[in-house]
Amino acid sequence: QVQLVESGGGLVQAGGSLRLSCAASGTIFSINPMGWYRQAPGKQRDLVATITSVGSTNYAGSVKGRFTISRDNAKNTVYLQMNSLKAEDTAVYYCYARIQRGRSYSFNDYWGQGTQVTVSS
Repeated sequence: QVQLVESGGGLVQAGGSLRLSCAASGTIFSINPMGWYRQAPGKQRDLVATITSVGSTNYAGSVKGRFTISRDNAKNTVYLQMNSLKAEDTAVYYCYARIQRGRSYSFNDYWGQGTQVTVSS
């Protein structure tokens, strides 16, 4: 069994900051990549940012320069530091990880339960 558990969402005023965390637990051999997606009401789930096991990052254009993704490989944890938040960042944020459970296993996609981020203007 593999679980992704998120924390750190909440309500913040525009211009404020929040930090999301997501820890993967269970039988894990390798994780690559880890990342965050978000889904606003009535919209599809979109990429926010991803990070590989060696630290290569990819960001959605709308968050570049404001959000920073990082990870602690020893803790199987990914973080999302969100600064200069805007009302349009309001969404449910989902943690994502592509996990290999053993050397001979294939990679599978896993998702967290989601954490609400609400930015008031």
